[in-house]
Amino acid sequence: MVTPIIRVQREDFDAAVEQAAITKDRKDIGALVSFIGLCRDEQGTLDALELEHYPGMAEAELMRIGAMAIERFNLLALTVIHRFGKIAAGEQIVLVIAASSHRQAAFDGANFVMDFLKTAAPFWKKEHGLDGQTGQWVSARDADDAARDRWTT
Repeated sequence: MVTPIIRVQREDFDAAVEQAAITKDRKDIGALVSFIGLCRDEQGTLDALELEHYPGMAEAELMRIGAMAIERFNLLALTVIHRFGKIAAGEQIVLVIAASSHRQAAFDGANFVMDFLKTAAPFWKKEHGLDGQTGQWVSARDADDAARDRWTT
């Protein structure tokens, strides 16, 4: 049974290091798909996002999502790293690396994880504008729910 590697951390991550850890001494992996989510500047208005999470519950939910992806797409390895704290525009927020024997399973596995992470994992975002104003907490988007729902129909 493959167990996903899940981390929720304040510090940045190095995608190349994480990729090397997955593939070290492995000859059964035929595809590796990586997704890195970055903090956008929202057309020059956003300085940073402040991400909060529910400790313990966030990791448990990411583990549940990761286990579903591994089972559904027969993944050989999966790493999910999500940052919290104040993250400046242009910085990395999330990393998903899905490994499988074939490319489609790896692509689908990474997409699946991101679609469920965006809607089910207990993370909250608050915007910090370039004008020094702290905005509201970012609301869930219908498009994120629709992306998740495509996996259940």
